[in-house]
Amino acid sequence: MILFAKAPVPGGVKTRLAAAIGATRAAELHTAFVADMLEKLSWFKAFSDIELHTDIPTDAWNQVAVTRRLQAPGNLELKLFHALAEAFREGRTHVIILGSDSPTLPRAHIQRLLDATADVAIGPCEDGGYYAIGCRRVHPNMFAGVEWSTGRVLEQTESALRRSGLTVERGEIWYDVDGPVDLTRLAAEPELPGYTRQALEVHRPEGLFHRLED
Repeated sequence: MILFAKAPVPGGVKTRLAAAIGATRAAELHTAFVADMLEKLSWFKAFSDIELHTDIPTDAWNQVAVTRRLQAPGNLELKLFHALAEAFREGRTHVIILGSDSPTLPRAHIQRLLDATADVAIGPCEDGGYYAIGCRRVHPNMFAGVEWSTGRVLEQTESALRRSGLTVERGEIWYDVDGPVDLTRLAAEPELPGYTRQALEVHRPEGLFHRLED
């Protein structure tokens, strides 16, 4: 399993959140989200090795013993395909790449992708994207024509996969935390993973959520 994450550089991550809560706080929340995802994925170590792929070198998340790699240069299409193709070249037969924007993603949703038998299984997000993609086969054109950062990413990816001759399966839907509304929803969750809970508690006394609701 591969977790994709940006280095937690203020101003370089969670920019929609940063516009509402400030770049430093947004980076701190991103750091917490990634830490919680790494902890969640550690539960699957019996089934898969875990890697963290970042956009640039970073000392963040050093508390977690995990293989680290740098993402390939270029757009998300190139980064995803390179990571998948490299993993298959190294002898893996099933590879899952997850994003880091869904800290409350249930483990059962990840297991659902592990159990899928299609060539490609996608974990869809409510905003039209996806939180994970699991592959048993890949094709050079599997992301061709996808307009990233739009509400059509899931639909266009599935079309590209089918054009490439790959079978496709959808997993369970979940949500990403991208903007202020998502953060308010996250804060209302009855159970939060540890790092995310701590990061939210740090900011509550400073009126963070009151400002998000204004």
